[in-house]
Amino acid sequence: MTDEHLRATVSLRGVVFVDGAVLVVRRASDGGWELPGGRLAPREDVRDGVRREIREETGLAPTVEEPVHTVSWRNDADEGRLAVYFYGTGESRAVSLSDEHVEAAWERPGAAAERLSTPQGRAVERAATAYRRDSPDRVAASTDTGAGAPSAAENER
Repeated sequence: MTDEHLRATVSLRGVVFVDGAVLVVRRASDGGWELPGGRLAPREDVRDGVRREIREETGLAPTVEEPVHTVSWRNDADEGRLAVYFYGTGESRAVSLSDEHVEAAWERPGAAAERLSTPQGRAVERAATAYRRDSPDRVAASTDTGAGAPSAAENER
């Protein structure tokens, strides 16, 4: 047993599916792509926190299903970090971005994972497994018809 425990800021992110596509957002600060989310507030319920962060950053109100991936690390300033990634589903692709982001895109899971960091990409892969498990009819329809692909207008928002 170790006497030293990780003291960490907790980050919550959502892998949000609508019709087989995953939402990714581009940061205003450096142009990198990420999953929507942010930090857990003191005494805040975890699921409430991830819902709040997604709503604040995108205007969406997804159903938060289950955690699919976690990762801990120390940042460049040697501060502890813990990220928890949740799988969720939504009804609408109408995104209203906060000032933290400059672009949103709805991507098939494989394409979304390629845009993201390795831990976030892994979260997308695991969430896609949960989505296929929970939504076999919708997955088959979007695969057969292409209905899950984002339109050009949705990618430009």
